[in-house]
Amino acid sequence: MAKTQKESVHRKEWAIDMEPIRKEYFTVEDWLSWDEDVRAELYEGSLIMLAQPTVRHQSVLSELHGQLWQFLKGKPCSVYPAPFGVRLFDNEDTAFEPDIVVVCDKSKLDDRICRGAPDLVIEILSPSTAKMDRGMKYRKYQQAGVREYWIVDPDLNLLQAGVLHDGKYITTMYEAEDIAPVAILEGCEINLADVFSEG
Repeated sequence: MAKTQKESVHRKEWAIDMEPIRKEYFTVEDWLSWDEDVRAELYEGSLIMLAQPTVRHQSVLSELHGQLWQFLKGKPCSVYPAPFGVRLFDNEDTAFEPDIVVVCDKSKLDDRICRGAPDLVIEILSPSTAKMDRGMKYRKYQQAGVREYWIVDPDLNLLQAGVLHDGKYITTMYEAEDIAPVAILEGCEINLADVFSEG
């Protein structure tokens, strides 16, 4: 069953414990100039290289994307899977590549990235990203006004769905047998049994 819990459960402070690729500052413009096969994110000018995703990660991503794409077909909002860049703040050299984003305001899109907060962000946990997804990214998405933020744990078959309310995420936990509503998309429900299926 779904369980509601306050945002404060996941507000523990977190500091980056990974070194940048070189001891220098990178801008979003630098990041955009690199080859498409370079998988990396920026956090306030520091470069964070992304590990190759596992088969399990990609299976969960594909099912989530598929269900959202099917629901949104012919509707104003669009869903984009990784790799897809997001720059939350114009005045900050931070750029992420969330696993899945939903964007309803097409004026935020150019031919490369979303400039500003997507409406929904989904991050799928992996050992190399879990700390960022639950810490630094959580805070950045909240600060930027991402209306809904999902953290998916493919090892424990759990979904933490956060909906922005008065500037803070109020979260609900869902398990593999649950149907999870997408708060920002009226009538959209995700069948988690299919998402977490091993088949």
